[in-house]
Amino acid sequence: MDFTEEAAVTAVKESFAPGTDPRLAELVGGLVDHLHTYVREVRPTVEEWNTAIGFLTAVGQTCSDTRQEFVLLSDVLGVSMLIETINGQETGTESTVLGPFHMTESPRREIGDSIDELTGGRDCVVELRVLGADGTPLPGATVDVWQATAEGFYDVQQPDVQPPGNGRGLFTADDEGRVRFRSVVPSHYPIPTDGPVGELLGALGRHGYRPAHVHVIASAAGHRELTTHLFVADSAYIDSDAVFAVKRSLIVDFEQVDDQAVAARYGIDAPFRLARYDVVLDPAPAQA
Repeated sequence: MDFTEEAAVTAVKESFAPGTDPRLAELVGGLVDHLHTYVREVRPTVEEWNTAIGFLTAVGQTCSDTRQEFVLLSDVLGVSMLIETINGQETGTESTVLGPFHMTESPRREIGDSIDELTGGRDCVVELRVLGADGTPLPGATVDVWQATAEGFYDVQQPDVQPPGNGRGLFTADDEGRVRFRSVVPSHYPIPTDGPVGELLGALGRHGYRPAHVHVIASAAGHRELTTHLFVADSAYIDSDAVFAVKRSLIVDFEQVDDQAVAARYGIDAPFRLARYDVVLDPAPAQA
């Protein structure tokens, strides 16, 4: 078969071996369909295609043990959030992107501990309650949290400034499905823009900022694992997240508390900010 514009897709898909896994054939075949359609529609020059290959090469070369540029690319193109939306829970808390900074294991911490090992910033307390879809508390649920500092940096971005595990914590919910920790109110921050993804954003005239948030992964036996954010309600960029991850249901008031007696119950001084949120998990899908 001659390789022509019209025959190209067929030629590639017919090259798959007869025993190819059906789902793999569907995924790669669909990619070939859409990629070839894109190329036929926009008709890139050889120079433009080589530039695209060079860009993807640079994205891969920028990846390291503490940086995932391909995740960042997926995020800024909205693909990560599209995948999350397609695969999100049906009735529970809405999911959002994992993000490029879940690159290290969170230290195990006890309920009430602080995840902030530095000083500076506005003190806050975050109270979470992990529930099933019917509102039943899920004791023993695992809650993994991580956040940026008040200056807008994660620990892996500042290995000479922040101790490993700063801003991170792995908690086990109590008998009422509750988790509580102390920290500082995180800041809005720019995604890494010193690499090829940043250059792409600049060429498109887009900013690279994310609103302030706390990342959460919650899991419990018999339930779907959830990856989500708690967005600080009064944060800058709450309406223009560079990775499109903000959902109204995830915007949380970090309320200021001035009562010293209340602060004392949490082991801190007033004033501080208090955030409360119920994390609801859907039941795990039935096994086929």
